[in-house]
Amino acid sequence: MQALKEWAVVCRALEQGRQTVLLRKGGILEFRQGFEVKHEKFLLFPTYEHQTKEHLQADYADRLDAVLKEQPAAGANMLASYAEAKLVREVNDTAVLKKLEKYHIWTEGYVNARMAYNPKKPMSVILLRVYNLQNPIRVGTKEEWAGCKSWIPVDLEATGRPAVDDNTFSRISSEVMEVLA
Repeated sequence: MQALKEWAVVCRALEQGRQTVLLRKGGILEFRQGFEVKHEKFLLFPTYEHQTKEHLQADYADRLDAVLKEQPAAGANMLASYAEAKLVREVNDTAVLKKLEKYHIWTEGYVNARMAYNPKKPMSVILLRVYNLQNPIRVGTKEEWAGCKSWIPVDLEATGRPAVDDNTFSRISSEVMEVLA
């Protein structure tokens, strides 16, 4: 199974059911082609660079400190969840992204800044069904995983329990699809 690199605080929000949508443009290494959902099912690989409270909505900003305190020692990482991409849409309209703000933890300013990065490319909106692993997996990191790339080959299989129940996910899915229609 592949893994998607994402801020550790976002991984935590996904695992807690606070976040169900990812907004991705692609990193520096993906500038030319933009972000692409390459896998329908993938592990979430927490990263600790670039996260700041200023980029997080007020109701979640204080959780960053706790997430940073749990950062594994250099050369290791803890994988606690995996996700299934249930819907992927490309969006060019910041007004549409504004309507999705209750489904993620980023501030409007940060979302707009990401939208302005590489303005010829749309923002990928990914509705995720997240599953928490019964036992987190400790992995050694590899040098080739470093840098601003989204996908890394972790080659682990995972099973887990949903972060939100079926009824809640069904309601959220319907709401997100309505916004993106």
